[in-house]
Amino acid sequence: MDNSGISALIFLGIIAFIWGLPILSIAISSRTRGGEKLAWILAVIFVSWFAWIFYLLLAPIKKE
Repeated sequence: MDNSGISALIFLGIIAFIWGLPILSIAISSRTRGGEKLAWILAVIFVSWFAWIFYLLLAPIKKE
């Protein structure tokens, strides 16, 4: 593999990491549990990558 191929793989890896970071942060968060956590992860994947901003603002909808 030449340098351009390696550079392309590194670039794609960085993009994948940035895209996956909100999903990872929701997965390890303690703000939600169970089905609600799954719903937020699915929202990030299928609705909008920016749904994680709403997660940060709205996840603790009701106090325990």
